[in-house]
Amino acid sequence: MEILIPNRLSTLGHPQRLALFRLLMRRYPDRIPATELAQALGLKPNTLSTYVNALMQAGLVSQERVGTSLRYAIDMDATRQTVDYLLIDCCRGRPEICTPNTYTAPAGDSPMTDRKYNVLFICTGNSARSIFAESILRDLAGDRFVAYSAGTKPQSELNPFALEVLKQKGHDIAVLRSKHISEFQSADAPDFDFVFTVCNQAANEECPAWTGQTISAHWGMPDPVKVEGSDAEKSLAFQQTYGALRNRMTGFTNLPIASLDRISLQNAVDQIGQSKEEGIVE
Repeated sequence: MEILIPNRLSTLGHPQRLALFRLLMRRYPDRIPATELAQALGLKPNTLSTYVNALMQAGLVSQERVGTSLRYAIDMDATRQTVDYLLIDCCRGRPEICTPNTYTAPAGDSPMTDRKYNVLFICTGNSARSIFAESILRDLAGDRFVAYSAGTKPQSELNPFALEVLKQKGHDIAVLRSKHISEFQSADAPDFDFVFTVCNQAANEECPAWTGQTISAHWGMPDPVKVEGSDAEKSLAFQQTYGALRNRMTGFTNLPIASLDRISLQNAVDQIGQSKEEGIVE
């Protein structure tokens, strides 16, 4: 393994290969199509192919063909080996001396305490999916969670189809507004226990690294705003998105959070994000 480590570090020493690696880490455990990676990073297909091949040769990225599409994901075992090597060799087996000053180290495998949890949902426009997630969690388990939402490039107004669905489901829309994530980066912002990206565009962008013991995951799903057709067809798309998010939120609120260690909890929320369920909730 020691022979592989210098090659991996050398590969990550290239700024654009590192940017590709970081993007795949933000999207883990998703397998991302090459076309989406190229678009997110502003790379030509042949340039992306060169960078991906270098990461694959270093053992840091794996490839899978789905139909005619090539999809890529982080090889987490190799990544952990590399990080472990650095911690043991460079930090003398003491990760606390290599921890950034702004980070509060998690307490090993200790479970999260039984209390009210702060949850942030991030989308690009903060006009539909993240607003759905905020509203659903607030009404589904407001006694256990405090739900927030924000956008990396928020719209000035919430999507009217999204608002109509929320009104039909009995949610209070008066408390909703579109917000930029900068609102939650100030010194007096809440400390978040969970941060979820619910659209691919937001996950592809440089979302802030949340300090403390935040657990994050990608729960991306198709954008109902992009559906074309009649108003009835558009409304159906928003209904299906609402239903899919409610299914995921039900799975999340059913997790025994207080009794799970952090690794198990992270795996659990990752698995929820891998769910492909779609459905209309009446």
